[in-house]
Amino acid sequence: MITRAKEALHKYFGYRDFRGGQEKVIQSLLDGQDTLAIMPTGAGKSIAYQIPALLIEGTTLVISPLISLMKDQVDSLRQTGIPATFINSSISLKETWSRIEKMQHGEFKLVYLAPERLESEEFLAMLQTLSINFIAVDEAHCVSQWGHDFRPSYLKINNFLQSLPSRPLVGAFTATATEEVKQDMIRSLGLQKPNCFIMGFDRPNLNLAVLRGENKRVFILDYLKKHPRYSGIIYAATRKDADKIHTFLKSKGFNTGKYHAGMKDMERKQSQEGFIFDDIAIMVATNAFGMGIDKSNVRFVIHYNMPKNIEAYYQEAGRAGRDGEKAECILLFGPQDVQIQKLMIEDTTNNEQRQAKEYKKLQAMVDYCHTSRCLRKTILEYFGEIGGPDQCPNCSNCEEGREKVDVTLDAQKILSCIYRMRERFGMAMAAEVLKGSLNKKVIQFGLDKLSTHGIMKETPLQEIKDRINFLAAEGYLIVTGGQYPILKLAAQAVPVLKGQEKVYQKLLHQEETTISEAERIFERLRVLRKKLAQQEGLPPYMIFQDSTLREMAENCPKDKRALLRVNGVGEKKLEKYGEQFLAEIKEEITS
Repeated sequence: MITRAKEALHKYFGYRDFRGGQEKVIQSLLDGQDTLAIMPTGAGKSIAYQIPALLIEGTTLVISPLISLMKDQVDSLRQTGIPATFINSSISLKETWSRIEKMQHGEFKLVYLAPERLESEEFLAMLQTLSINFIAVDEAHCVSQWGHDFRPSYLKINNFLQSLPSRPLVGAFTATATEEVKQDMIRSLGLQKPNCFIMGFDRPNLNLAVLRGENKRVFILDYLKKHPRYSGIIYAATRKDADKIHTFLKSKGFNTGKYHAGMKDMERKQSQEGFIFDDIAIMVATNAFGMGIDKSNVRFVIHYNMPKNIEAYYQEAGRAGRDGEKAECILLFGPQDVQIQKLMIEDTTNNEQRQAKEYKKLQAMVDYCHTSRCLRKTILEYFGEIGGPDQCPNCSNCEEGREKVDVTLDAQKILSCIYRMRERFGMAMAAEVLKGSLNKKVIQFGLDKLSTHGIMKETPLQEIKDRINFLAAEGYLIVTGGQYPILKLAAQAVPVLKGQEKVYQKLLHQEETTISEAERIFERLRVLRKKLAQQEGLPPYMIFQDSTLREMAENCPKDKRALLRVNGVGEKKLEKYGEQFLAEIKEEITS
């Protein structure tokens, strides 16, 4: 059977071999065994259930939580020649029954279904008349109340399985899960003696970075200017911040969209489609955006604020580099991020036991932001992967050659000023005193009489605030909670003030980039892909992924036989697009 699976992989998807642990998962399903697969984003978990669906008799149901993305997933399958459809609330009742009738005649191999449909008695009765031999549960962590995306509708899945005349094979798939969530998935979905596969959570193509004390807006602006051709996501913790960042970037001329729960459905849909179709390069969003997004060419994910836990962070960061190409995941940490997340936990969680768990997870996220250990190793250990090297080649804590700037003198000035202000004021007031401001409040409290008044008058006010943020993030300062946070000295500030320890700040290394011949061909193929995608009304990645275009650009195939050897070029796509891409490559080489 695995030979047939590889033949289907090449015929429909254009790949010669399975990657990572796909083959083991597929073999388990083809052997008729319930299977739980925890596969990191980009590891190809969709193929791990789509290939068995092609080889198992009857129709496969794929239960997926986001109806807004089902059409894209189905369109992508149809592009490869696989008959598929979806049933959710976005289609009329008449169309629903039309698709059900086609299912009864065996016209579809895969049918995507929203879990909410399982709450309809009439719909359940209809499903019981079909030949359903395989059910794939995507984003299976949604069934766990201890997961970060709990969906009550997922709890209906087990009852549905038990209601069928004969229980089908079940495969459960997710990208991230702790041991607790894993056991919850097995129990809640009623998996029977499942084979469990954890492919590993490592995404070696992702460069992980945590930056503390940065001016976040300035950093993002500089980053986007240096990477004008990149497509990426900027996550903010609140709708207010998402709106502000979006407005700011639009004012600077960037092609930006936004997405959060406070927008109208149509606005969200237009913004999401613009991003997927490459009409929008940068998406500014809250955590409401991203689950199930198949866009493969996201080159960066920047977190403007620290997320609530490592599961959420890694899920969101993992939306970069799904094509296996290099991508950057940058977390911009600020002291107020902790307070924002604490308030959100208090507002959304009433259960004391759950709240305690959320606080514990939040602390793990804070520890990640402050650790000097390898970021990759810290995440992997959180998910239970113990062992491996203590350093990696691509995280901000391990990266060699990063510039370390001695900021001890500035740190002493700031810490001394806060001490002389008797630890009674916030960052804004401290910065004004250090700058030498003579505004009303500075004079009212007699702060203009302090010896530290004006000792940083040559430094821009925003730079002083950035340095204060950095010291707070590094643990030299404590930022109290409440509406008006106050700065206090932490224990580790004492040796700095006494001149016993130095303070260093690392700066993110920015590589010089030069455009090679392969890069020029790649950009030209991207233009052709966009043109074809617009003609067909499809997202560009459904034509070919970036990794496929890059391999074309590097290998420069001269005929269809050579093009078919490129990963991602299946038989149907070769027939449909082959001549146009070969002609484009030839023209670039000979021009």
